[in-house]
Amino acid sequence: MEIVISESKQELGKIAAQTGADLIRKAIIQNGEAFIIVATGASQFEMLGELVKEDLNWSLVTAFHLDEYIGISDQHPASFRKYLKERFADLVLPREFNYVNGDDDPDAECKRLGDLISKQPIDVAFVGIGENGHLAFNDPPADFEIEDPYLVVNLNDACRHQQLGEGWFPTFDDVPKKAISMSIRQIMKSKAIICSVPDDRKAQAVYGTLNNEISPDCPASILRNHPNTILYLDKQSSSLL
Repeated sequence: MEIVISESKQELGKIAAQTGADLIRKAIIQNGEAFIIVATGASQFEMLGELVKEDLNWSLVTAFHLDEYIGISDQHPASFRKYLKERFADLVLPREFNYVNGDDDPDAECKRLGDLISKQPIDVAFVGIGENGHLAFNDPPADFEIEDPYLVVNLNDACRHQQLGEGWFPTFDDVPKKAISMSIRQIMKSKAIICSVPDDRKAQAVYGTLNNEISPDCPASILRNHPNTILYLDKQSSSLL
């Protein structure tokens, strides 16, 4: 794992986006197309804001959505589909964006998305790390063994408090208890992983990711086993290192 520490989250976002864009360009040159995974949340604001400025042939890019709550519509202010449409897909117009739909039958949606993502390797995964060390919505203790590309997960209280703290929901009781998430194994199959983690509230999770035993109790620690992960931090998120 390579670690890049920036002075600010704005600088972090710019550097992470540039590296990710270069990897996408490389895939397009080599294969005529690229396949990516895109994350959401407050930690991705700066990176996505810079990524959409990159001069790329987005018509050759197919994107997959990392996770979504079960039981809220794509018009809900906290919907990750809404987030990605407004901050990414509607701005760059990729060839295809495979959103996670948590409205109807979660198990059928997991199968649908699993069938789609299994057809080709992922060139670049843009991800973050949660305050509790989660990767996507795989809260601790995460399942490192499940082969299914997508699964239904229970959100623990620490994860739900993070969503409340970021301002996505008016009260804790409004935060959903279940979500559809890409699995750990599917994320780890990506050729390259760009992991953007700004802010001091993530400092403890960053410390655990880099220093704790690689374990389901700190899901993001598994990234240390990936051959091409770059972890982008700012001064605040790296303060405990």
